[in-house]
Amino acid sequence: MSSHQHQQDPNHVQKQPNGPKIKDVSGSVVVIMVPLPAQGHLNPLLELAHLIASYGVPVHYVGSASHNHQAKLRFHVPPSSTPGNIRFHDFPTPPFLSPAPSPNSPHKFPSHLQPVLETTSSLRSPVADLVRSLSSGSRRVVVVNDSLMASVVQDAASVPNAEIYIFYAVSAFALCWYVWESRGMAPPPEVEVDVAELISSKGFPSLLDSFTDEFLKFVASEDEFEKFSSGSIYNTCRVVEGRYVDLFASAATNGTMTKHWAIGPFNPVKVPEKRSRRSAHLCLEWLDKQAPSSVIYVSFGTTTVLSDEQIREIAMGLERSGQKFIWVLREADKADIFSGGGEARKIELPQGFEEMVETRDLGVVMRDWAPQLEILGHPATGGFLSHCGWNSCMESISMGVPILAWPMHSDQPWNAVLITRVLKIGLTVKDWMSQEDVVKSSTIEGTVKALMASEAGEEMRKRAAELGAAVRGSTDEGGVSRAELDSFIAHISR
Repeated sequence: MSSHQHQQDPNHVQKQPNGPKIKDVSGSVVVIMVPLPAQGHLNPLLELAHLIASYGVPVHYVGSASHNHQAKLRFHVPPSSTPGNIRFHDFPTPPFLSPAPSPNSPHKFPSHLQPVLETTSSLRSPVADLVRSLSSGSRRVVVVNDSLMASVVQDAASVPNAEIYIFYAVSAFALCWYVWESRGMAPPPEVEVDVAELISSKGFPSLLDSFTDEFLKFVASEDEFEKFSSGSIYNTCRVVEGRYVDLFASAATNGTMTKHWAIGPFNPVKVPEKRSRRSAHLCLEWLDKQAPSSVIYVSFGTTTVLSDEQIREIAMGLERSGQKFIWVLREADKADIFSGGGEARKIELPQGFEEMVETRDLGVVMRDWAPQLEILGHPATGGFLSHCGWNSCMESISMGVPILAWPMHSDQPWNAVLITRVLKIGLTVKDWMSQEDVVKSSTIEGTVKALMASEAGEEMRKRAAELGAAVRGSTDEGGVSRAELDSFIAHISR
């Protein structure tokens, strides 16, 4: 039996919160969600919107028409199970450049998305109008904004019956290091010994290496508006990083932000056994035929651009590892994923590679959007070669799947340290401080084999399965994440 074949176990059915102990506050309390317009930020706030709406609380989700469409199109919950009390507001934004991401960029940070980030200030006025409009017919208006949209919601602070809560789209572990480094603070003594060793060896990621100057200025410009917030919400679970939630809470307290809720995982922790037509993907049919824990899932998220040379090395490494795989090979998102213009890059694989993969039944190469949560929740999936974006980490953790960590930029290097050094449910593919631009096929082959075909890898899979079971349990009635969600609903409906 697979180490995470619990997905077929009826004892592990997720109990969706229906607010059994919370009064129905529909009509008296409303929530407004204000996400940053990038996939890794759009999706978790839409997931949170569904959790809150299941308690009978109306939710208003705001953004540009194209980004709202993107959020709905890629959402993994079928429309049939969607609460009817979520309303989308399409607000106009100024035109922005939407260049194709470049594989030849000198840094991996998705700076091609910066133009759309600069347009978000135009949402301030319509969001303020919406808050005031809803405030006249509601007892309380609750604004939940991405931490990078704090300036957009600032006017809600002047509405007497409105409250603002910040959502952090990254791990609490990454938030701690951001605060400590930006303030020149040393981490407290209780931080894990092996992380301290990593710091002393100068192998620890730095803000300057992970972000562009332009983006760091954008972050700093939003920080000053966090003073209007009454609390913080995290897509994490205290089972996973409760210590770091508390450490960040103590480091970030500004005198007003005294409430902290670790509500994650936001994603469903039970993959439906009966697949919808939309998710009845060929790769899932292929997975059905594979042995338990025998397949490694390879995906680098929506903002990673790989060079042709790196793609060739990955292809050779996967082939030589002898392990079955599903590889999502698609271009990174543009700022507007629906915009045309320019010739789309054709991602080339070594000649004959896809034919060889199909002939030997070695795996599946996917060039479109993948049903990631269902792939990770499938009993045949035994590992995840990942960029370590936080949504991917939480989905993998909640499904009990260990990770081969290959961070690219942003918070990903810190998440990789959390996965490999703190939780010990993954291995490092590429040393963050290595100056080598291309990871060689021999390294990829070796780490894939180490995770998928060794005793040490099997032990790691067991640890991941145990952590996944604990995280899933936390969302059940009486579990810590469920209690945090109940606490948040009780607080806003007080």
